[in-house]
Amino acid sequence: MAAALGVAATLLSAAGSWIPSLWGDEAASLLSAQRPLPSLFVMLGHVDAVHGAYYLLLLGWIRLVGTSPFALRLPSAIAVGLAVAAVTLIAARLRSPRLAIAAGIICCIIPRVTYMGEEARSYAASAAIAAWLTYLLVELVRRRHPPAWLWVAYGALLAAGVYLFLYLGLLVLAHGIVLGASRVGRATMARWVVACVGALLAVSPLLFWAIDERRQIAYLASRTEVSFGTLTVSLWFGSAEFAAVAWLLILVALAVPLVARLRRRDRPSRPVPHVPSLELVAATWLFVPSLILVTSQFFVADFTARYLSYCAPAAALLIVCGVDRVASRRGWAVAAAIAVVVGLAVPAYLAQRGPYSKNDSDWSNISATLGTRAHAGDAVAFDESVRPSRRPRLALRTYRAGFTGLDDVMLETPYYRNTSWPDRAYSLAKTASLGRLATVDRLWLVEYATPTHVDAYGIDTLRGLGFTRAAEYRTHRSVIYLFTRQPNAGS
Repeated sequence: MAAALGVAATLLSAAGSWIPSLWGDEAASLLSAQRPLPSLFVMLGHVDAVHGAYYLLLLGWIRLVGTSPFALRLPSAIAVGLAVAAVTLIAARLRSPRLAIAAGIICCIIPRVTYMGEEARSYAASAAIAAWLTYLLVELVRRRHPPAWLWVAYGALLAAGVYLFLYLGLLVLAHGIVLGASRVGRATMARWVVACVGALLAVSPLLFWAIDERRQIAYLASRTEVSFGTLTVSLWFGSAEFAAVAWLLILVALAVPLVARLRRRDRPSRPVPHVPSLELVAATWLFVPSLILVTSQFFVADFTARYLSYCAPAAALLIVCGVDRVASRRGWAVAAAIAVVVGLAVPAYLAQRGPYSKNDSDWSNISATLGTRAHAGDAVAFDESVRPSRRPRLALRTYRAGFTGLDDVMLETPYYRNTSWPDRAYSLAKTASLGRLATVDRLWLVEYATPTHVDAYGIDTLRGLGFTRAAEYRTHRSVIYLFTRQPNAGS
């Protein structure tokens, strides 16, 4: 059943994953993975070292399957399947096979899970590693005398997870609480510490580079992502309706055992069970990393909601524990409750598969518009005034087909020769001073736009060079202008 649910989760995440346009973070993944290896290592020495392991894996993947949006996002869908399989096994080990199947179903449809399953970033892979790392912890606690290879596997998987996503290392604090609450022997605790220290030593080069490149995310200081809406809805649940039901079930899952324990407080104490409860494992996994990262926002500006994607499987476990309590463990009631939760997740799932669901990106539209209207030999220029991850120029790198035969007149240094991940471009004024527009009579200018504002980057420069606006085409977040001038006017 774990394998079947894993396959179902992969298919669910992969379905429609080619529809949304690629966006800034995914462009960084694609352009980094397309670099020659020497160029990639040079870039990682300046930026994105914390994503280096993912870029290397993606580099090998795209050489096998290509760079279409579906191909780029498929590894994340596979990783979601692996995470769901692990969640199913965790619930089976700590509760029952019936609840395990319910947990797998819920994990398949958590909005954060289905979102990261269609994104070409490392979040889904980190969630899969977090889930299997937690499964290994459960096995290590359940077995009185676990074999040495399980400890080695735990340490190796922890190191691999940190290389894929740095903040996954916070999960060991949650695991430490689980071990302490389970009252494992000193020998078990000592082996766990040795495994964690070994993993720490293995990832020490990454920690060095992460500290050295911390200025890369300094721009987050001007953004506030710690808000009520972010913490209650955006982290894992996608919509207010789903979040309300999810938090209610999580509260029931945690409150019922707590109340029962308080009622037994005056009774003779019983031996503490060696195996931890499912609620304890899931709650520490969900809340310990979240509390640390959220509170760090007040000291170091380095938090966004996606950083806690690897905690989403824990939310699924707590939701299903709540379902089990509310339904009083009656099979038909559990099935009905799961159907309600699944139904609430459907709108978020469909919205995620919309063409502009990735940060309103419309690069596929830009490419399609130019592909049908531009002529071979036309020049193309892009708005360079917005931040790199939103620049329309990235449409050229992510959806190349529509730009075939066009002259990228503003390009200064292509991305694969830079120490950062995007292209470096001249301004239009500098481009003109270099003589690159002297023989151009048709030029397409792509401006970044919002519903209330359209950039006017470079328009005055073109008019000063004798160009006149001949056509205008709007896409979701861009405006594409065709500028023309009489032949030889540029001289």
